[in-house]
Amino acid sequence: MLSKGEISSKPVRVEFPLEDLDTSCLLNDATYKQIQAYVLEHTGLKVSCLYIAQVKAKHGIIERDCYNKPKNEGSKVPKCPPEKEKAIEDALRHFQMIKKEA
Repeated sequence: MLSKGEISSKPVRVEFPLEDLDTSCLLNDATYKQIQAYVLEHTGLKVSCLYIAQVKAKHGIIERDCYNKPKNEGSKVPKCPPEKEKAIEDALRHFQMIKKEA
């Protein structure tokens, strides 16, 4: 219960046991830079953030709205080539963002 009173100048120590903390949800999201580095290291291909976003959307990974949308509706957006799509999917599997194929 909070009440008005004198303020103690003693420090308050709070301990959190980390053994019971579930951190599995923290490990499932790789950054775009990590995905790009993985693809470059394992395939030698350079992939753009646009291609990564397209592959993530294909697999239902929710992204926030893009703030850098094209100004006119008819502008062309390049599609991710199949070899880069496969490399990005391999990276997403490595980072456990999508399930491995059976």
